[in-house]
Amino acid sequence: MNLASKKPITYLITRGEATSENFASAKGQILDIVSLAVDEGVSMIQIREKQLSANLLCALTESVVAITRQSPTKVLVNDRADIALACGADGVHLTADSIPAKVIRDVFPEGFLIGSSAHSLEDINAAIEDGVDFVVLAPVYRTPGKGEPIGLERLTKMIKTTAPFPILALGGVDITNYDDVLSAGASGFAAIRAMNDPERLRELMRNVRSQ
Repeated sequence: MNLASKKPITYLITRGEATSENFASAKGQILDIVSLAVDEGVSMIQIREKQLSANLLCALTESVVAITRQSPTKVLVNDRADIALACGADGVHLTADSIPAKVIRDVFPEGFLIGSSAHSLEDINAAIEDGVDFVVLAPVYRTPGKGEPIGLERLTKMIKTTAPFPILALGGVDITNYDDVLSAGASGFAAIRAMNDPERLRELMRNVRSQ
């Protein structure tokens, strides 16, 4: 997947609310939004369900991949590269505590997607050096509990400094401002709240497609 040529990239991140106790209902909700995301043309989906056991996370991943398999939508699993590979996902989204991307590149198949979280220019440069395919930079806008926002001015500078490396904006991005981060040079954007509500997702993707 040549991310640099696919703009704008839209990246849905699941809510992270699934547990062993609510797994059946949470899985159903996730699969419903995944089906809609595929229909609406979302580029990538990150399964970010940190409270699940490895067994349940794999089961969820397999169910998500069964929906996306015949579509262009790619599936990444947060942190767990082993589960992503074993359970059929297209890649992994790394955090600061994950194993290095270079280690994954050495042993995983060619074409396995690797994304990474970033909060500064230093993080972006480190991710590029490590060999990831893209970074998600956050928080761009003010988001509850996420510290000071990066803002559009700093976002623009970071993108220009590291171009043409793909940077996706996260944090308060929604239908009212996604075009601003794209105008700043972002390759796309990621969202949790704005993309996990069916009506908001439909409206957002309709706007993205119309541009």
